[in-house]
Amino acid sequence: MNVTVLGCGRWGSFHASYSCDIGHNVILWGRESSKNMEKLKKDRKNEYMPLPLGVELSTNLAYSVKNADYVIISVSSQELRNLLESLKDLDFTNKTIILAMKGIEQDSGKRLSEIVYEYLPDVSLAVWVGPGHVQNYVYKIPNCMIIDSVNHETVASIVENFNTNIMRLYMGDDIIGTEIGAAAKNVIGIGAGMLDGLGYTSLKGALMARGAREVSRLIKAMGGAEITAYGLSHLGDYEATLFSPYSNNRRFGEMYIGGHEFDKLAEGVYTTKAMMLLAEKYGVELPITQCIFDIIYNHKDPKEAMAALFVRTVKGEFID
Repeated sequence: MNVTVLGCGRWGSFHASYSCDIGHNVILWGRESSKNMEKLKKDRKNEYMPLPLGVELSTNLAYSVKNADYVIISVSSQELRNLLESLKDLDFTNKTIILAMKGIEQDSGKRLSEIVYEYLPDVSLAVWVGPGHVQNYVYKIPNCMIIDSVNHETVASIVENFNTNIMRLYMGDDIIGTEIGAAAKNVIGIGAGMLDGLGYTSLKGALMARGAREVSRLIKAMGGAEITAYGLSHLGDYEATLFSPYSNNRRFGEMYIGGHEFDKLAEGVYTTKAMMLLAEKYGVELPITQCIFDIIYNHKDPKEAMAALFVRTVKGEFID
């Protein structure tokens, strides 16, 4: 199969490398101005991993899409709309787009698949999310992730062509829950980093349990299955996000508490804002998300904001 990956950052380079390793013909696309592409062209590697020689590098978007059966998109969630402006006039007949990215548009609260359908309403589309770190793939550590779509045949096709002993792919049937869960885990990851920064690491267990619960309520209100929050896209990704030293969102939260700048992408910062829009739209209470939003955007004292979570009204654990 011919695979094109759009986006040459951490996850883009992973998907290009993985697709090549399992026998696909691969093009990795990046913008002319991309520092990541510049480094890959020069060294055939980035700070995370080397790139197989079989991966073709390109800055020509039309060429890259034309020569693909699967187009894997891995860019910042807030840049997806800009990329789609460049893709909307290209021919996607008999091609499948796979969104290998996690996030919600911060100004609209739209899921990423919803944005794709605005520009390419008839395209075959799926999402590929779940736990994992590029740094672990370098050592060929096995992993599990999930493929989801509104079309079961699309899911089955992707699993057939990309599943291996290193990457076990599960088939999802709740794209709303999968997308919201995958995006929301980054918000909980920021909260975990804040707990680390405050010296409250022992509270991560409570954060995991209550975080998954509030995300499940939002998923249900949006028309998804609340049990999806307890699957690979959300709860299953907690170890990689709430505890790992590789997690950008956890590190952002910890560094924020310490008053330090964080120079990498932490998607949860934008997702926190988007989730508050969804909370208002669907009438769902998201106390943990609200706490993190208040700290980042309303500049509330982190220790006071976190402490306020523990003076809420006592109730049954699973009573809404």
